[in-house]
Amino acid sequence: MRHLPRRGHPRAELAQHRASRSALYFHIGETEKRCFIEEIPDETMVIGNYRTQLWDKQSESFLPSTPGLGMHVEVKDPDGKVILSRQYGSEGRFTFTSHTPGEHQICLHSNSTRMALFAGGKLRVHLDIQVGEHTNNYPEIAAKDKLTELQLRARQLLDQVEQIQKEQNYQRYREERFRMTSESTNQRVLWWSIAQTIILILTGIWQMRHLKSFFEAKKLV
Repeated sequence: MRHLPRRGHPRAELAQHRASRSALYFHIGETEKRCFIEEIPDETMVIGNYRTQLWDKQSESFLPSTPGLGMHVEVKDPDGKVILSRQYGSEGRFTFTSHTPGEHQICLHSNSTRMALFAGGKLRVHLDIQVGEHTNNYPEIAAKDKLTELQLRARQLLDQVEQIQKEQNYQRYREERFRMTSESTNQRVLWWSIAQTIILILTGIWQMRHLKSFFEAKKLV
């Protein structure tokens, strides 16, 4: 996951585990919007769990937020299409499934403009994002489907293989896009070089004809 810089706000430091889960916390003011970038293969489920803490001036520490304070979550796919836009409470979970491989933008901001208690304060947001097979609750699956330990392990391995295949497909997709970009850039450079060469040749011919006309006018040749 990468933090997306915006409006001059400082970057958030976070821990990254590619295609697995990312846990972090960050601080926002009442009008701030914090966005992150997550590279996700197609047809992959993503679950985000968050909880908020409000800065308390008397105790000089972060305390659990009041129920009235919520978070608005918005997710955009690589094409900029909004695939999730919803208001949640001070603690909750959001889920979405990617349908296009690439960088997904996840943005969060509070509804603090309606909270007099939070006006001018600071909010700490704990965010845990799980991607792919890490979104599965295997104890719950085992209890629901009455799986043995061996069957559950086999289910986990199948899910991991499926996720690896999605990751490989995504890497091939990125390599193809990079190759197309490189070929397009090389082609533009080639045509620019050809254009420069033609311009130099034409300039040289013009200069030679101009010098010849000058010498003829001066009767030097």
